[in-house]
Amino acid sequence: MQQDKHPDYHPVVFRDRAAGYAFLTRSTATSDQTIEWDDGETYPVVDVEISSESHPFYTGKARTVDTEGRIARFERRYGEGSAQG
Repeated sequence: MQQDKHPDYHPVVFRDRAAGYAFLTRSTATSDQTIEWDDGETYPVVDVEISSESHPFYTGKARTVDTEGRIARFERRYGEGSAQG
């Protein structure tokens, strides 16, 4: 008799407390904590530190790199014509 080799795949709520955002999906993740979802069902909840709601890349609040300052610093250090071909 062959054993079932697949992990338990079930509904789980992932919650980003920093952004006040949660979403229901299916996962193999487990948790002792539970939450009552909008549909009235109770699901395990996994707290995450960052999600698409709080990640700077997805929110558009990413730190911009001072490209002009970096180029000027490079040219001061190595000179504009230092790359000779």
